[in-house]
Amino acid sequence: MALESYILKKLEKKDILLMTHTVLGYPSMEDSFRIIETMVEAGVDLMELQIPFSEPMADGPVIVRANQAALQQGVGVEVCLDVAEQAARSFDIPFLLMTYYNIPFCYGVDAFVSSMAERCLQGSIIPDLPVEEGRDYLKAMQRHKLSPILMFSPTTSETRMNLISGLARGFIYCVARKGVTGANTAFSHDVSPYLGRCRKATNLPLAVGFGIKDRADVEFLKGKADIAVMGSRTIRMVEEKGVASVGEFIRGLRP
Repeated sequence: MALESYILKKLEKKDILLMTHTVLGYPSMEDSFRIIETMVEAGVDLMELQIPFSEPMADGPVIVRANQAALQQGVGVEVCLDVAEQAARSFDIPFLLMTYYNIPFCYGVDAFVSSMAERCLQGSIIPDLPVEEGRDYLKAMQRHKLSPILMFSPTTSETRMNLISGLARGFIYCVARKGVTGANTAFSHDVSPYLGRCRKATNLPLAVGFGIKDRADVEFLKGKADIAVMGSRTIRMVEEKGVASVGEFIRGLRP
């Protein structure tokens, strides 16, 4: 099932979906799979799996630290693709890759996208690739029927939103604020006009990330967005309380 169709079907039964994020290879590759399994069992609807990179420019200190630790352990692209495939074949939710453009560029863009398709992944998020410079990537994604997840931000103009919407597939990732992942976001009515602009610019489902930390934030987004994205908070929980705590936390995000 195409990613957008899966999301729309899920939304027939849920007010808002949950997407979580984990850095492959952190704290270890074995732990990564346990984290994935725990999140799926707790009821997440889709998941982004990050291939570690040395300069993760859109990420805050928690995820940067996780990237660095994974790289120090020698985690490479191929083993990440293997674990992503294991997850995609083991669990009945969509999995996306998240990384920075240096990774597919050095791997070979078409080879990277082809590998995603062969491994049953649904798409990818590459936050440092402007659409104007992403022709090869976008064409490869189209050829392999995968979803390039593109981003809106509060500073994106309506003209640019329309351009991005025409090239995206699956859903649009709406960055809740300027800055990097992990910092606190004040989810207030100030966010509503921005999400209204996002909704007007696209017919695709909207995901919101950067700073979602608890059930109140998820509740706030109901009716304004379709997917709540959580990453830094769950990584912190693994560090502080272990993998099991993540499942309990995710189950508490919805009634």
